[in-house]
Amino acid sequence: MAGDVTTDPVTLEEAPPPEETSEAAAMAARLAEAGRVKRLNDRTRMIIAYVVLTLFVVIAIGPAFYLISPAFRDSVSLFTYPPEWIPSEPTLENYRFLFSSTSYVRWAINTLVFAGATTLLTLVTNTMAGYAFARLRFPGRNLLFFVILATLMVPVAAVLAPTYLTVTTIGDWPIIGNWIDTDTYLGLILPSAVSPLGVFMMRQFIQTLPDGLYEAARLDGAGEWRIFTKIVLPLIKPALVVLGIFVFMLTWASYLWPLVAATDNEFRVLTVGIASLKGQFVTDWGILAAASLLTIVPVTIVFLFFQKWFVQASMAGALKQ
Repeated sequence: MAGDVTTDPVTLEEAPPPEETSEAAAMAARLAEAGRVKRLNDRTRMIIAYVVLTLFVVIAIGPAFYLISPAFRDSVSLFTYPPEWIPSEPTLENYRFLFSSTSYVRWAINTLVFAGATTLLTLVTNTMAGYAFARLRFPGRNLLFFVILATLMVPVAAVLAPTYLTVTTIGDWPIIGNWIDTDTYLGLILPSAVSPLGVFMMRQFIQTLPDGLYEAARLDGAGEWRIFTKIVLPLIKPALVVLGIFVFMLTWASYLWPLVAATDNEFRVLTVGIASLKGQFVTDWGILAAASLLTIVPVTIVFLFFQKWFVQASMAGALKQ
């Protein structure tokens, strides 16, 4: 009949009930709200992380940044109040005095020789010791490694006197005493040529290398020295660079041992030389600031130049683990 209303049964069956529609909308709203809350929490954590990192950066570089202003001012203007962050009358007189009336250049050369040679020797000794503790089997290996780690708990000042007596005793020997003694480069370098922390670091890194590399090399007839030089060393380059930077920075800033071992101005390093610029009654703080600012420049350049190796070493260690 024309007046009859026909209804499609398929349409009636596929149409969702009103209750299910409202539940789906509520679920979608809850998911959207949860997403907004998660994004808000992530943004809040990111802001807090940046604030904390910025605070640490200010604490780390604040003293070094403050050196810039006194380094370009005379000592009289340093005591003006309120303090000046930007010098109103900058001057280079501090640097002229530093290079013309002090042995700063000689101290810088001595420090470069001291830090560079110590870094190279430390890389050689620590890498070989780390390989021995990681791959070789010999009686007392674990006990000896424990003794090496135990030396990390001994303060540097506690071994200062025994080290000095050892170097001076060697200095009394014929022939060799002319090379290893106080106020000599070797007497300054050799006591710092081994780092227990470096031995531990190299051992742990070498242990992460697959055992199959060593087994395949031994099947090919390679000895321990060839395995060490041809296989191990190329694979631990990131760790070598990181250890080298650590040792170089620590040696560059070393003070106690150079103070005792290098009393002659000919072998004096920067840390000891800058400390000697302080007078008994009057101290020119502008000259001290200029010397300190120049001293941190090489270390900063080295760190920035090898910065990518820190990331590579960290990622390599994470992937191997």
